[in-house]
Amino acid sequence: MLSKSARFWFAILIAVALLSLAPACGKKSEEEEEEGTTTGTTAGTKYTPTGNEGTVSGTIAFNGVAPEQRRISMDADPRCAQNNPNPVSEEVIVKNGKLQNVFIYIKDGTTSDGKKITDLVFDVPSTPVILDQKGCHYTPHVVGIQTGQKLNVTNSDPTTHNINVQPKNNQGFNQAQSEGQAAIVKTFARAETLIPVKCNQHPWMKAYINVLKHPFFAVSGEDGKYEFKGVPPGTYTVVAWHERYGEKTQQVKIDPKGSATVDFTFDAGAASNGPRSGSLEVLPALELPAVGHH
Repeated sequence: MLSKSARFWFAILIAVALLSLAPACGKKSEEEEEEGTTTGTTAGTKYTPTGNEGTVSGTIAFNGVAPEQRRISMDADPRCAQNNPNPVSEEVIVKNGKLQNVFIYIKDGTTSDGKKITDLVFDVPSTPVILDQKGCHYTPHVVGIQTGQKLNVTNSDPTTHNINVQPKNNQGFNQAQSEGQAAIVKTFARAETLIPVKCNQHPWMKAYINVLKHPFFAVSGEDGKYEFKGVPPGTYTVVAWHERYGEKTQQVKIDPKGSATVDFTFDAGAASNGPRSGSLEVLPALELPAVGHH
């Protein structure tokens, strides 16, 4: 039988031992979180292609008179104009009635064998997504990337930039990058759309990053066209989002080895007063203009 004094000191030792374990457990959790951020490891059922996959494609049209692209003053940093002698805004680019920089993606839905598309795990591309800074603009203006896929931020300008990425559900970064500096390499662990990017040195520079668990996304080109392949047969909600004109949704059914055309039209009258800011969740089955705020 231990004495009262011995029992007291024994209890103290146990308490100290338990406290020493707590930081270690917390540290392990942080390391696991960081590992997930680096590798893009995601829980779910691995999807194995069967050869029956289909394609979704379409065109993004613009109805009405498109606003003129406003000229940007780069007087604050004359080096910017070396690669961009006629800088204009990129919020709305319309050519021949077609809208550029619309992000189109499968938001949700079910495969023909009853699996939710968001519960499936797809191979991560080994090729990185490039976000360049050229002419003191982000190129491209809108990008899509898979969880775990590398994002390489490069600087082709003869000046220093400060890349400020502001996600809500992923780890952000705010990092300077001088002329000729090596690429800044990042990954995103969680699906998250409409992540805003800005440059603290040049306030007119803006871009959007969209992170998805699957590869079924695209950005409309100068001709308004888009396409993504390898879609499992099933029924899905397809979302088209533009920073000034909001979002539109459509349902699409993909038959085995089938091709589906999903076109969208955005109206000039639906423009907001300013671009969306912050990382916003896109809701299905709604057609709302973007809400401008800063």
